[in-house]
Amino acid sequence: MGEFTSKLNDKVINAESPIVTELSELASLIDTLPDELKQFFLPALNRAYENIERRRRILGFIQEALSQLRLDMKYLMFDLEATRRERDEYRRKLEESA
Repeated sequence: MGEFTSKLNDKVINAESPIVTELSELASLIDTLPDELKQFFLPALNRAYENIERRRRILGFIQEALSQLRLDMKYLMFDLEATRRERDEYRRKLEESA
């Protein structure tokens, strides 16, 4: 594996996805090219890796936000049920006193 390929592979968080595997294979192929061609393809390949990493981070943020939203919904449902019970109890006491 050449210096070019190893630098790009160091940027990848999870090399198990098919896209990353294909990009790694592409990086290996580009690594065999003459330096002039490597420099031509390097920016595009770097952008592809950066886009993958950015999308992973965004997906992680979204998953975390969804988990928090689910938890918040559970708390809200609990609070709603408690509020309904309290309302019903006050209503019952009001009816008893009338």
